[in-house]
This record gives sequence, C-alpha cells and structure tokens, in this order.
Amino acid sequence: MEEYTNGHQKAGPTEMSSDEALRKMKTAGSISLTPELFEKLYLQPQNKVKGDLRRTFANPTPIAIIGFLMCLGPLSCDLMGWRGAGGAGAANSAVFFFFGGVLMIIGGVLEFFLGNTYPCAVFLNYGAFWMSYGGTLLPQFNAYAPYAPADATSPAAGLATQGFNASFGFFILSLGIVTFFFLICSVRTNIVFVVIFFSLTMCVGFITGAYWQLAQGNAVLAEKLLVAGGACSFVTTAGGWWLLLVQLLAAVDFPINLPVGDLSTVIKGASDRKKLDV
Repeated sequence: MEEYTNGHQKAGPTEMSSDEALRKMKTAGSISLTPELFEKLYLQPQNKVKGDLRRTFANPTPIAIIGFLMCLGPLSCDLMGWRGAGGAGAANSAVFFFFGGVLMIIGGVLEFFLGNTYPCAVFLNYGAFWMSYGGTLLPQFNAYAPYAPADATSPAAGLATQGFNASFGFFILSLGIVTFFFLICSVRTNIVFVVIFFSLTMCVGFITGAYWQLAQGNAVLAEKLLVAGGACSFVTTAGGWWLLLVQLLAAVDFPINLPVGDLSTVIKGASDRKKLDV
C-alpha cells in the first residue's frame, strides 16, 4: 500500500475498500444452482420466482423428508409384523403428530414461500395425512366409537366393524389417487422420487384392499395385503433415506455426490418444448 507523508496509508490501485470486499464476498457466496442441483435440493424442476428467498433462508426439504421417514419407516415394520410389531402403528401415534404432521407441514409451508409448488403440495398432503391417521388412532377423536355395537364394552370394538373399515378404506383410496398424481409428476424430477411414489402408490393400493377385506370379514386375506403394503412402503422408506442423505450431503457441500437419476433435463417441460418450436 502507498503511504501519505503524514504516515497514513491509502489503498493502491489493485486493492479494495472494506465495503467493496464485503460486496465481493457476498457475490462469491451466491452459488449459481444448475438445473440438476436445484432439482436435487428442491425435488422439482428449476423455476423462476420473484425475490431471492432461496438464498436467504435454509432449504426446508430435508425437514419434511425426515418427518415422513420417521413415520413411514416404523409403520412399514408394523404392517409386516417384524419382531412382533403390529397394531397399525398405534404405538407411534405421537410420532404421527409431531414428526409426520408438524415437520411435514412446516416444510410444506416453507416450500410455499419459496415458490416450490410441487414439494409444497406433496409435503402438506402427507403432513395432513399423518395427523389425520394419528388422530384416528386416538380415542379422543371418537373416530371409531360410533361404529361400536350397542352392547360393546369398549369403543375400540368399532375398529372391527364393517362400517368403519369400509369407510376408512375410501379415505386411503383417496390418498392413493393423490399419490398416483404425484407419481405422474415425479417423472420430471428424478428416478429416486419415481421409485418412492411408485412403491407408495402400490402400498396405498394394498392397504385399501386390506381395509375392504376386513369390512367383508376376510381377516386372513387382509393380513396378507397389509404385509404386502408394508413391503412396498419399506421400499419407499429406503428411497427416502437415500434422498435424505443426498440432501444433507449437498447441504454441507460434501465432496461425495450421490446420484438420484436427474430427469428434469431428460423429459423436457412444456415451456422448453415451446422454446424449441420457436
């Protein structure tokens, strides 16, 4: 640096002030996301939104994935009856509320503010499902007591009735329709997400059939369908754990880059096709 005659220093032509250095640091810290990295972080094709919230706030996607996995993983083991587990996940009712409900709804709301419509819809849908399912298992919500026979000694007797199982089966069926729609949309994201939604669609289909078989009194067939549903949801969980690890490694800029099978650039969107036609 050059010096004044009074001993003070001044910046030379190749040096910068503290404000200029700070601006340069901020610019360097603003990482430009490639379409593949964006899809890996936010689970949807890259889109343009107003503002810069994605660089201001943390990525909420891993939070919602954790909530989903902490519910579906144990439930899949319950459905398959591993180590004597069972009860349709009743032991994890609180988990359905606080992990599945709270974490997924928080994640979905934050995705909403970031302009990520697809993961927002996915997370809010399953967050609401986990809270609804957990509430159904709790006697305080009185979901099954109205179905109990008049001479029943416990409200839980309603769980074994035709009316309850047939009615609840339609709720699971509706979830399956939404999940199938998510599966269709997932072909624009990555292969792992496609596997997750395909296996989850199969899972929901088996569980719907199980409840309807219980309504008809076919307990043996219903048990087999529940085991099949648990096996499918276990595949879903395995894909989810892989996706979560990918997200966390990317969050800390880990040197290992795990693949997810990006499809966002393979299957062109409608807007991309229009640009090619022009």
